[in-house]
Amino acid sequence: MKELIERADLIDGILSKRNVVKYSYTVSQSEKHELNVENGEFKLLRTVFGGSAGVRVFEGARVGSAGGNDVTPEGLEQIVSDAILAAESAPEDPCHDIAPDQGKDEFTQGILEPDIDRFIGRIKELLDTIAKDYPTVNVMAATGSFDKSYWLSRNSNGTEFSGNSGDYGFSFEICASDGEKTSGLDYSGFSLTDLDKPFIECAGIKRHLDDISKSISPDPLEGKFTGTVVFTPESAEDFISMLLGNYAGERVVIDETSLWLDKVGSKVADEKLTVTFDPFDERILIGERATGDGFRSEKVTIIDKGILKTFMLSLYGANKTGRPLIKNTSFDLVIEPGDKSIDEIIASIDKGLVLGSFSGGQPGTNGEFSGVAKNSFLIENGKITKAVTETMVNGNLGEAFLNIRGISKELLCSGGSVVPYIAVDGIVISGK
Repeated sequence: MKELIERADLIDGILSKRNVVKYSYTVSQSEKHELNVENGEFKLLRTVFGGSAGVRVFEGARVGSAGGNDVTPEGLEQIVSDAILAAESAPEDPCHDIAPDQGKDEFTQGILEPDIDRFIGRIKELLDTIAKDYPTVNVMAATGSFDKSYWLSRNSNGTEFSGNSGDYGFSFEICASDGEKTSGLDYSGFSLTDLDKPFIECAGIKRHLDDISKSISPDPLEGKFTGTVVFTPESAEDFISMLLGNYAGERVVIDETSLWLDKVGSKVADEKLTVTFDPFDERILIGERATGDGFRSEKVTIIDKGILKTFMLSLYGANKTGRPLIKNTSFDLVIEPGDKSIDEIIASIDKGLVLGSFSGGQPGTNGEFSGVAKNSFLIENGKITKAVTETMVNGNLGEAFLNIRGISKELLCSGGSVVPYIAVDGIVISGK
């Protein structure tokens, strides 16, 4: 942290010398211990150190920003110069601003000293378990890392925040094969701050292994029908992200293309749905502590039992629209669980699809989406019957989340989000 303070003091001096009165900046440094696995074999263990700085300066109603990885005195001088140059050529917009004085605070999260030997042992344990219990599964690639970071932010109003954090991360890419028959690819990953549990018990890893084992030689889906889609937690997170971006995000509110513009305080989703950004939830391992605008981060509920509570506006968006800002610029997503198990939800479905992942473009302004279902399974008469391929899903985001059949009691806690299964009715599912 001493190095960061010295760099921050240096930036203060450069800004003062250049007569910059209004500004904000962040300096950071990182340490990564990384391990790679290819085709089940350990290939690389390395440690990488890094540093960066980002500066934002104001010239009247103009703002400019610049950043870089050169944190030498000469590099910091150049970053400040680039930010000033950007401000001088920027259009005037008085809606740009920084937070008032928030005082000083220091935040510590996660663990700061790794047990690399034990971490490697957990990865090897998982690979051995896969080889023994899932003989058709191939681990194409895997990455394990321990990431430690330090950061310090200041602004000209007097705010000074700093933080340090560390966590383990693991991800893998898998497929399954049996002779000439093969599955598609699947991906999964999680972060954690302790090594108490075998990795196969973490964040849905066992489900991914079970599903890929059942996906060898999937069948093309025949015909077309309107049914129920069960979003796995991973695909549910993707669709909730699209939903919020399409209707509650800053861009669509500023340009007034959101179909929810007059919906704050009104129902926009089924009452089963509550969506919160909560960086302080104990299941969120390294939560945001300060926003890009310079505020202390807060827990924010976007949708409460189907009711839209607020838009996702930064200080700029709030100034631009006259609507309230939220003091949260992260995506520390927490979706409240339901009261039924995923097995009970599936048992209630006559015909539908378990959607593992989705490949498609961003929805239009009206919320229409269309794309390819991947790592997915057909549901018939309350049972999962087979893995499918060549399958499309089409629908409308706004309508889909007004037609929630059920939300599971089970939650996937990846370290960065907390998400259940979500089943929605009225989705068009079509094959070749």
